[in-house]
Amino acid sequence: MKSMFLERGGAWVAGQAGLMLGVVGLSLFFHAGVRSLMVSALGAGCLVVGSAFGIAGAWALGRNLTPFPKPLLQAQLVRRGIYARIRHPLYTSVVFASIGWALVWHSWPALLAGLALAPFFGAKARREERWLCERFPEYIGYIRDTRRFIPWVY
Repeated sequence: MKSMFLERGGAWVAGQAGLMLGVVGLSLFFHAGVRSLMVSALGAGCLVVGSAFGIAGAWALGRNLTPFPKPLLQAQLVRRGIYARIRHPLYTSVVFASIGWALVWHSWPALLAGLALAPFFGAKARREERWLCERFPEYIGYIRDTRRFIPWVY
């Protein structure tokens, strides 16, 4: 069972969970006593954006949804909904939501952990894309035509 977990990219899932727990834990223990309305509003905005990307991504994936970067055997390549604009909306969702959470709590250590999710998901996405190219040869064209994390930008 352990090898199947690792084979599907379980180490990436564990790392992601650790960073996300770090954001939550750090925010609970290390947060500012004095709060800025502007920082809170920015955090709330990031939470809304993150939620929107997450809901849109999960909706479009449907039965293809998995926490693992290696696609399921019965998976189909999804290019509809938000996946018509970006390749990894769920990763974008977690980064925005984590940064938003840290800002709402005014926790600078949590913000650093949230920001660390960006390069982590960059590396995870590159690994996932190698698996997707192996499974779906048409994914190479999808990479060429679609941004990775932020529509029209990156």
